[in-house]
Amino acid sequence: MIPVRDDNPAHITPWVTYALILSCALIYAWQISGGMIHFEASYSGLGVTPEVLTGQSRIDAPQPWIPGWLTIFTSMFLHGSLGHLLGNLLFLWVFGNNIEDAMGHVRFTVFYLLCGVAAVAAQVTPDPASAVPMVGASGAISGVLGAYLLLYPHARILIALPPPLIFVTIGWFRAIWVLTLWFALQLAMSLGIESEGGGVAFMAHVGGFVSGLALIPLFKFAHVPLWRQH
Repeated sequence: MIPVRDDNPAHITPWVTYALILSCALIYAWQISGGMIHFEASYSGLGVTPEVLTGQSRIDAPQPWIPGWLTIFTSMFLHGSLGHLLGNLLFLWVFGNNIEDAMGHVRFTVFYLLCGVAAVAAQVTPDPASAVPMVGASGAISGVLGAYLLLYPHARILIALPPPLIFVTIGWFRAIWVLTLWFALQLAMSLGIESEGGGVAFMAHVGGFVSGLALIPLFKFAHVPLWRQH
C-alpha cells in the first residue's frame, strides 16, 4: 500500500519538509559513495546501536564515530537501501507539508526530531542490549502520520499497489482508514504476528506514531482544529 498524493493542499511552502527530503537523499548518496565497506561502517558509526546507547556494549564492539546520544539524531538521516530511502521520502512528501503547515517551520522541526527520539526509545527499550544498529527516518515520519490522523482524518489519499509487476493506483481513501490500517499493521508486526520482520524497526514506527498523536495538540497553531472536517 503506497500513498501517491492527498487532496489536502498546504498554504505555506514546506521548506523544512523539502530540506529533510534533500538531506536524506544527499546523505544516502554519501553512504553509497565509498562502496559496501563504507556503507556498512556508516551504520555502526552513525546509527543507533542499543547496546552502545545504554552502555552495555562489549569492549570489542564497533563504536560510533560520535557520542552515542548524538546517534539518536544522525540515525534519522541514514537509510539501509534505496527502497528504504524512497519509501520514507514518499511518505514524508505526501504528509509532511500539511503538518508543517499546521505548526510552522520551527515547531515542525522540533516536532519531527522529538518523534524521532520517541521512536528510538520505543525500539531500544524492549531490547537495550541489542547489537543491531537502527537507521532510518521511519520513526520520525511515523510521528507525522500520527499527527495527520488527528488533524485531517477525512482528507483523501490516493493509494497505489507497489511493484514488482506494475504500479497501479487503486483509488482514493479517507486518511482515517489508510493511517489506522497502517498503524495496525506496524503494531501487529511489532508484536510478532508476522514472523519475518526483515530487519524493520516496527517498534520505532509504533513509538513514533503514538508520539505524533500525543504531541500534535501541543505543537499545532491554536487556530488549527483537531479532527478537521474535510
